[in-house]
Amino acid sequence: MSEKIGILFLDHSSALGGAEQSLLLLLKYINRVYWHPHLANMGEVLIEKASALGVSTHFIAMPRLRGVSQGLLNWIEGTIAIARLARQIGVSLLYANTVRAAFYAALASRLVNVPFVWHMRDFWLSESRPRYTWADWMGKAFLCGLASRVITNSYATASYLPCQGKVTVIHNGIEVEHYDPSTNGAPFRRRYSIPDDVPVVGMVGRLRPWKGQDRFLRVLALVHQNVPDVWGVVVGGTPFNVDAEYPRRLRELAQALGVANKVVFTGHLEDIRPALAAMDVFVHPGDPEPFGLVNIEAMAMGKPVIAFAHGALPEIVVDGETGILIPPENEISMAMAVEELLLDPSRRYQMGSAGRKRVEEFFDIHQVVKQIEQELAKVAFKSVIDRERPI
Repeated sequence: MSEKIGILFLDHSSALGGAEQSLLLLLKYINRVYWHPHLANMGEVLIEKASALGVSTHFIAMPRLRGVSQGLLNWIEGTIAIARLARQIGVSLLYANTVRAAFYAALASRLVNVPFVWHMRDFWLSESRPRYTWADWMGKAFLCGLASRVITNSYATASYLPCQGKVTVIHNGIEVEHYDPSTNGAPFRRRYSIPDDVPVVGMVGRLRPWKGQDRFLRVLALVHQNVPDVWGVVVGGTPFNVDAEYPRRLRELAQALGVANKVVFTGHLEDIRPALAAMDVFVHPGDPEPFGLVNIEAMAMGKPVIAFAHGALPEIVVDGETGILIPPENEISMAMAVEELLLDPSRRYQMGSAGRKRVEEFFDIHQVVKQIEQELAKVAFKSVIDRERPI
């Protein structure tokens, strides 16, 4: 095949989460000699960033599939719009980057007779709320049945799928060359009035309860008892005022725990690297993550990571080598691990260096994109061969 293969990437989110950041990196580095990427999305931010990368962008509404009548109507309208766009631009492959987008892409792929690849980067509700198990199983079975290939971002996400024969695990990646462990954290500390000579523990994540900022504050308070000069940094904002009361509750909790004057809430930061540079230890205290991109970002900056041993974190952090894995929700053990590393600079450095090497070896975006391209090529070329094969 001499012509470029047109591929329509679909993502429903109007916010830039980890899935969208990973998609943008894929769009940035996908080989344009062989692929002609298009993006369909319903938010300005992702469309603007993709357009800046030279990607053809299209606005497509993919509203929530809630309620029997309205949900079905949304599904039909969105599916028809995607199918119409796919025909218009002449793509050979649909790629869904989110679960919601996958439901739209699955049916649209049948309408235009092109294969559909589902990149699953999420946990479903049933993974944390058992009452959704039956509905989620039906949804997964439906998407698995229509997808030509399923890519997951971790073995943790893959383990919940009923179509293991179609699944390939490809971990997320970052532009490792843009992360410098020698970056001076002093400018960030000065900006937020953090003394240069105190230990700093930090976390990064949207201000949502499941991200665990409340646990972080309780861990910080426990560490403060034995390391009284420790400071905490919480990086992250509240998207679209979802649970807008949560930031207020966090500040009240910090006050009640006696660490309000030793913790900084930065809000959303477009670039988290200066914040990571200012930290001595990175903590990930949230609920199970389907991946957890910020952890490899911290490791790329040479920081040891302390996290709960659930979700995809054991696939990222090597316990005792690049950080410390803690039994889930054990805040006392997490605090003890933080203290241990704060009091042992040599071990911190060794873990940070090992973490950097691990990211270079396993989570480099250039390697990740090549792996994804290989999966997409298998599907695209098989589709062409099947269409050209005489009946």
